[in-house]
Amino acid sequence: MAICCFPSPLKPMTPATPLTNLKPKRPDILRCNFSLPTITTTEPEPVFTSVRSFAPATVANLGPGFDFLGCAVDGLGDFVSLRVDPSVHPGELSISDISGPKKLSKNPLYNCAGIAAIATMKMLNIRSVGLSLSLEKGLPLGSGLGSSAASAAAAAVAVNELFGRKLEVKDLVLAGLESEAKVSGYHADNIAPAIMGGFVLIRSYDPLELMSLQFPVEKDLIFVLVSPDFEAPTKKMRAALPAEIGMPHHVWNCSQAGAFVASVLQGDLVGLGKALSSDKIVEPKRAPLIPGMEGVKKAALEAGAFGCTISGAGPTAVAVVDSEERGVEIGERMVETFWKEGKLKAVASVKRLDRVGARLVGSVPR
Repeated sequence: MAICCFPSPLKPMTPATPLTNLKPKRPDILRCNFSLPTITTTEPEPVFTSVRSFAPATVANLGPGFDFLGCAVDGLGDFVSLRVDPSVHPGELSISDISGPKKLSKNPLYNCAGIAAIATMKMLNIRSVGLSLSLEKGLPLGSGLGSSAASAAAAAVAVNELFGRKLEVKDLVLAGLESEAKVSGYHADNIAPAIMGGFVLIRSYDPLELMSLQFPVEKDLIFVLVSPDFEAPTKKMRAALPAEIGMPHHVWNCSQAGAFVASVLQGDLVGLGKALSSDKIVEPKRAPLIPGMEGVKKAALEAGAFGCTISGAGPTAVAVVDSEERGVEIGERMVETFWKEGKLKAVASVKRLDRVGARLVGSVPR
């Protein structure tokens, strides 16, 4: 199915603060509004006949940072292949193939990659060529690793690269948010790090302001990701959260989120892990819904992890350590505990921080 994407005129986007003008060692800030304007007044020509892009898995919330903290994880993610297709009507997008979960729709209006690709085409004012998209899912659905965001990020980057990289990072995040809003809610703590890489703080949603947090390159940060055979849909897990919270828990979580950000910037793994494990609002409501999760966290900490929590909405558990060898050992303990206490089979992976985010991995010139 092909979907027309040419938009009606919208108001212009608030300009972002150029990253090159920011003072050294301060967080990068990106600001934009909610609309999807046409960024390019002149429709760009494709510079490739086809491109292939990759977007990494992400860990959202990171303990006390519900809906405003996230980071990208290296080595796991989704691929998107995009090509100019004469058989597709000009200005339209068709999804030709999806490898992975069978239940994903090929209708671009109901597919994460399709929605983001269409939003990016709108921004670029694409009217003269039709595009065909192929999605390769490397992430399971409902895993807590930003599966929908990875598809959206890879698609937005693919469209942008195909037409000569005319859009800025903030534009791509907005395109990805179009997808996230329709799939799991308007939250940027997966899509922003999937596109930007590293750690990202969502400073504001109205207007959208994103801050890139730089973890020191000379420090090792290892994630232990343990995914049980259990699906935790984001919408269901969000429905379990309290509508109101008490002031003591609000103060506690704010202080721990602040400590987490400071620890990231300082490269303090002990402080980072302590803050990661400290959520008193979201995790206590979600952990009981994932069989064995509470025991898995305890096992990880007892085995030497600096911290452990639920990745995003779950069911994946994430722990942080400073070496891959220790990560493998802790992952084994966590897998054992998922089975012992939750009767769930689980798979562990040990990964590093992805500092790049979504990117072009292949292309065929015109």
